[in-house]
Amino acid sequence: MHDPERLAAILDAVDQRTQPLREDTALQEAMQRCVTQGLDDIPQPGGGETWQRWQTLAEVAAHDLSLTKLYEGHTDAIAILRELQSTHLQPPGVGAVWAAEPPHARVQVSRSENGCAELTGTKAWCSGAAQIDWALLTAWGDHEQPQLALVALDQPQVRVGNRGWQAVGMAATASVEVSFEQATAQLIGTPGDYLARPGFWHGGAGIAACWYGAATGLARYLRHFCQQRENDTHALAHLGAVDAALSSAAATLHGCAQWIDDQPTADAQLPVRRVRAQVEQACEQVLHHVGRAMGATPFCRDARFARLAADLPVFLRQSHAERDLAELGRLVTAQDDPGWQL
Repeated sequence: MHDPERLAAILDAVDQRTQPLREDTALQEAMQRCVTQGLDDIPQPGGGETWQRWQTLAEVAAHDLSLTKLYEGHTDAIAILRELQSTHLQPPGVGAVWAAEPPHARVQVSRSENGCAELTGTKAWCSGAAQIDWALLTAWGDHEQPQLALVALDQPQVRVGNRGWQAVGMAATASVEVSFEQATAQLIGTPGDYLARPGFWHGGAGIAACWYGAATGLARYLRHFCQQRENDTHALAHLGAVDAALSSAAATLHGCAQWIDDQPTADAQLPVRRVRAQVEQACEQVLHHVGRAMGATPFCRDARFARLAADLPVFLRQSHAERDLAELGRLVTAQDDPGWQL
């Protein structure tokens, strides 16, 4: 189970990394330490301790979003295996979940005996592919729904690409293409399980907890800045705006976690879409106010601040912006009572 002191030691070590991002091995080493020390064993979403799970994700994100990308993906893969009663199939090492489905990149799965299968094709947006050992991915067979498959990446039939990722933000865990040529995999659940399970939306809210954690990491810099300049009303006003945004987002996250634990098998799409929208807006406000209050200095002189400030806008784009808001609007339209009255 999660040990705050051991996790803090790993996070502090990550804070000290100085190598260029594309040459850095500190993240991979930190993630391996999390696995070997059991720090990836965090509460299952919907199991009564969803808030504690999100607190851990936010804690990691406040230090380093690239490490969070590995940590959240790995712990999400474990949660999916637990939910689909397939933990006995979990291999050693660090895992991830790759479920993006752009039309130009679909992996095909052919079924064989004893739940084994072969994967052929290219998977896009595979975050941290060069730093993990196995992945849960969506693939397509004869059904109209995607099939989850677990694949080890140390096979000669698996090739991790290294082109296409141009972002400065999240550079250390670049989302690249991975190609499969009749790679051996293990089928997990049945077609459609990935999207149909209650945990799909629980995991989406966990991503919002990561956004929130990174925003608090930036906000702490502004708070310290204001503590050194008690009469700087300009900076204090920005800190007040940041506090209002984060306090509101935290309350929304806490309410969503409680909702999920109270009804773990219910459709959580509406509360999760709400919390993602509110946390995204809070993060954008934090980015805006911190930059305007503190100026260029931390962006240029503080490596950890600069990483968080560059990583968070890229990480936030796991949201689909106005498209997600439109879906939220459709859900609200369909409600007999949107729940707005106090």
